[in-house]
Formats: sequence, structure tokens, C-alpha cells
Amino acid sequence: MKMESLLEILKYTLPALLVFFTVLILLRSWSRNEERRRQQEFNMQLSDDILPVRMQAYERIILLLERISPDSMILRLGRPEYSANQLQKELLIAIKQEYDHNLSQQIYISSAGWEKVKTAKNQITGLINTTMMELKPEASGTTLGKRILERLAELNDTPSQVAINFLKKEVRELFLN
Repeated sequence: MKMESLLEILKYTLPALLVFFTVLILLRSWSRNEERRRQQEFNMQLSDDILPVRMQAYERIILLLERISPDSMILRLGRPEYSANQLQKELLIAIKQEYDHNLSQQIYISSAGWEKVKTAKNQITGLINTTMMELKPEASGTTLGKRILERLAELNDTPSQVAINFLKKEVRELFLN
């Protein structure tokens, strides 16, 4: 009798347990898929929102590199009355101000891209300083500017141009494919 009642109970509970666990597995699977779908939707919306900001960051960084290019700065900042020391000071201040103004843009560009920007900034600063050290203390700003431009002409690519080319390639790969 006990065996019959046990079999009778199992006859109803085993299918019920099987249905219960099947539903549980299906619900978990549906829940995970739904969570993935929501995350993808969120990521797509975030991507749509952040893409213009990232593109603007690349634009601003390229503008920074153009503005700290020695030839651009010498034309913009050079004055005939400046001594070499005054011009050097003005060039270094301009580089620092431009760089500091755009420092937050590194959030939106790749680490490799930001390293190229820092390298260009440091190479330009080094070029200005080493060129200044080659001149006599009483040299004019015009002489310093001319010598910097001569040293730039000796390079295949200017530091700014190397960084700009890298960033343009990165933009094409990230956003335009």
C-alpha cells in the first residue's frame, strides 16, 4: 500500500517538477536575452549620443596640433621687435595654453592617439628649446623663427603632421567604415 501511494504521488509530482524546471530554465534564458537586448539598445543609444562628441574631440585635437605647429605659431605670434628669448617664451606659452585648453579631449580619443599628441607637443617644445640654445643670447626673434623653420624643413614630417596623420587614420578606421 505504501508503495502504491508513493508511486501515485510520484506519478503527479515528477511531471509537475519537470514542467517547473523547464519553465524556470526558459524564464532564465528569456531574462538573460532580454537583458542583453536592453544593454545593446542602451549601447546603441549611447553610441549615437557620444559619436558627435568624439568626432568633435578629434576635430579639436587636430586644430590644437595645427595651432601648435611651429610654422603656424611663428606667423601668428612673431613680432619684429621680439628678441629670441621673447619669441621662445611666447611660443612655449602658446603651446602650454593650447594643450591645457584641450586636455579634457583625451577622454574621447584613443590612448595611442593621445600619446601621439603628447609626443608632438614635446617634440615641438624640444625643437624650440634646442634651436634657442644654438643661438647667441642677443639673437632676434626673427632669427629664432627663421632657424626653427629651417629645422622643420629638414624633417620628413613635422611632429604635428605625424600626429594629425595618425588621428585621421584612426577616425577613418573607427567611424567611417
